[in-house]
Formats: sequence, structure tokens, C-alpha cells
Amino acid sequence: MIRRRTLLTAAGGTLLGSALATGTARADATIAVTPGTSYGTWEGWGTSLAWWANVFGARDDFADLFFTTKSTTYNGTSLPGLGMNIARYNLGACSWNAVGGQSMVASANIPAFKQIEGYWQDWNNEDPTSSAWDWTADATQRAMLTKAVARGATTELFANSPMWWMCANHNPSGASGGGNNLQTWNYRQHASHLAAVALYAKNNWGVNFATVDPFNEPSSSWWTATGTQEGCHMDSAVQTAVLPYMRSELNNRGLSGVKISASDETSYDLARTTWNSFSSTTKGYVNQVNVHGYQGSAGRRDLLYTDVVTTAGKKLWNSETGDSDGTGYNMAFNLLYDFRWLHPTAWVYWQVMDPTAGWGVIKYDASTLQAGAVERKYYVLAQFSRHIRPGMRILDTGVSYATAAYDATAKRLVIVALNTSTSAQTLTFNLSNFTTVTGGTGGLVPRWNTVTTGGDAYKAYSDTHLSGKSVAVPFAAKAVQTIQIDGVTI
Repeated sequence: MIRRRTLLTAAGGTLLGSALATGTARADATIAVTPGTSYGTWEGWGTSLAWWANVFGARDDFADLFFTTKSTTYNGTSLPGLGMNIARYNLGACSWNAVGGQSMVASANIPAFKQIEGYWQDWNNEDPTSSAWDWTADATQRAMLTKAVARGATTELFANSPMWWMCANHNPSGASGGGNNLQTWNYRQHASHLAAVALYAKNNWGVNFATVDPFNEPSSSWWTATGTQEGCHMDSAVQTAVLPYMRSELNNRGLSGVKISASDETSYDLARTTWNSFSSTTKGYVNQVNVHGYQGSAGRRDLLYTDVVTTAGKKLWNSETGDSDGTGYNMAFNLLYDFRWLHPTAWVYWQVMDPTAGWGVIKYDASTLQAGAVERKYYVLAQFSRHIRPGMRILDTGVSYATAAYDATAKRLVIVALNTSTSAQTLTFNLSNFTTVTGGTGGLVPRWNTVTTGGDAYKAYSDTHLSGKSVAVPFAAKAVQTIQIDGVTI
């Protein structure tokens, strides 16, 4: 995962030599927020469970840190909860039983914590009440799933690979050459496994999956038999064959209200290629397009938005992203690019905990499986996730280094901005397009500050005030700030 995603990020990490590269903050600047242009209602922030939850799923402190906004003590330090409200549950592909003398072929390079146990472990019986299914599997990841739901999270079910016995080589990491690895006679069975888990979760775990995605980066060719994680290449033709089965298997179980998301391709451009390869009939099975953010600041986010939202009327999520920059600067930069050009209604970080420095917001040791240091990225993410809340409208700022969200009920405007300059600057936010702008007592505008290079880590300030319908905010170099303006009406 880290090798190929680092390469993708590096390839896409420079600014585009196009119109998409405009709007980078340099010197002091004024940004006008436009309430008349809205990019949908925000659904929320999230993380995929999978590996970190397979290790730490029993921990209530991590459930509180990630899925509430309350302050929680971790390693002697009080941390602000990130307030995530989306949990993506990874249906595993592994089991260690033998069926008819055959068993899983595991890559020599996959660590145990990345091997997620699936439920349908014997192909001889599709009945979920039979002994072919093991509903005690994956207990630790499931524990975090139910903790997230208890804290109010919406859930999505996805699979990195079909069960090992559905794979042509019985290896849930991929085919030897990175090609299609789902056996043609198991297209329906893959959908059946997902649908059966969705129904069992509803009836037994108190988990109602809102969406199900049968794919994960399916068009990518790096899913090989020697890989370091579960994965399965499924080209567009295979996806086209699986999607109607996914719909019918859900419907047959009385789950017509569970929507299908697809295809979780690795990049904006590849997501667009896959989407446009589908016929109108195939697109009809998909309610939500999921895309991963591993192109960094590259890729035509704007064209994907046009194809998926404007033309097809589908929901669009950035359902997985991550990078190795523990400062959080790259994450903030690319997230703000998403707000400017992709206009997703939800944003999901891949692994909030990760053994590789920088990849998670909290690090852990891959050998001892002990949780470790908090990355500065944690505080940067808090600048967004604690303030841009579900139900807010995302408004236009005209720049790629600031985003705005409006809560009509609370009459509150939230702006999150990044100083991309290597020197301090002042950003002035012009709110003259709003009907009323009063702020707090005496025009107070609370702000929170994180400097990605060190210093303030989600530090609150009460020293900034409105000047009429504008507010000037000082930014340190490479700082992310959140400002909250109350008493705002459109």
C-alpha cells in the first residue's frame, strides 16, 4: 500500500500547470465567500476501519477520539475528539480452514494485522445459518464498528478482495500478474457474501449499512500474489457484471434501501475513466461514486464532479485518502483542493492509525502493536472535522486554499484556510455578500490555529473581531486556521 500510494502522491504532488493550479495563497490576500454558490450538504468525516481496528477495536478511548468531539485523555495528554461520523467496515477475504483439501494461499509479504477474516468460509453452503459461515470472525474490527455506531456513525460496507476461495489462485492479495482474479462463476457469490453480512449486521449487530461497495481500487494492477494487503483487480467488464448481482442480492434480502457505491478507484482520473466506461444501465445500479485521493493535487477533480454530480446526479465521496506527511500540510492542501474542485459531500481518511510514520494521525508499532505518538496531522484534521459538521452547506470561496461552510440553524459560518506561503501573511475574509454578519459579543470571531511546522496545535484564540462585514486573520507560515462567525444570515 505505502509503496504504490507514495508513488502516486509524489507523481501528483506538484501543482497543475492549468487553471486548477490557480488560487495558491502567496502574499496578503482577500477572500470573498459567496453564499449564492453552494456545493451540497456536508455528510461528514470518516475513516476506514480495517487494519487499525483489527488491532485496536476494543479500545473505547480510540472510539471516543475518532468518533466524538469530546476531549479524551491519551498517553497523559487531553486530545480534542475528531468528531468523525462515518465508519467504513472492511469485509475480510481471509480464513484458515480447508475446504475439499484446498485452503487459502497467503502472500509471504502480508502481515497478520492486514489479514481480515471473512464470514463465508466454505463454498459448499450459501446458507448463512449453516456451519459454512463463521459469525464469530473478525471480532476486533467488529467491536470498533459497533462502538462507532453507538457514537452516531453512518456506516459503509466494502471489500478489498472477495473471499480467498472466490479468487482464481485462492490468494486474496491478487493474481500473479495483477490481472482479474475473481472467478467468473463467483461474481454473484461475492455480492451474496456482502449482502448476507449487511443483513446479519442489521439483525444482530445493530448496524444498518447505508451503502455497500463490492470493489476497492479494482482497475489498479498492483494487486499481485506477493502483495502486502488484500486486493483484487476487477476491470470494468467485471465490475459491470458484478453490480447487478449486488443490487439483486440486497433486494432479495429485503435490503432495497441499502445503496450501492462504486468503484473506489485510486485516483480522480481513473475514477472518471471507469465511470464513463459504464453504460447507462450499469450507472443506474450506482447511487454514490466513491473515489480515492491518491493523485494528490493532480487529476481533473472538476471533470469528475461534472460527470458524476452535474450530469448523472449521483452523490460523490472522497472515500479514502492518505499520505506520509505527518505534519498534515499535504493533507490540508489536497483536502482544500477537494473542496474547491471535487466538491465531495464526505471525506474519509484511510487509516487514522498506522505503523508507518506520517500515514496515520496516531502511530503504532507494527511489531509490538502498541499505540504510540500523535502526529501533528491529528490537529490539522481537527481544524476541519470539528467545525465543518454534517448538515452544513459548503459555500464557494473562489480559491483553493480556503473553504467555507454554513449552518443555517445556528446562523454560523465556518471558514478553514491554509497559508501555503513560507512566510506569515494576513488573510481577510470579505463577507459582504451575506445579509447580516454580527459575530459574537463585540464582533468576536473565535479562531483555532495549528502550525504544521510546529508550535500551536489546535490552539484557541479570542483576539479577532469583525470590521463591518470582514475579518482579517493573521497566519503564520504553513498554518491552518479555522474561524467561526456567528450571527450570519444569507
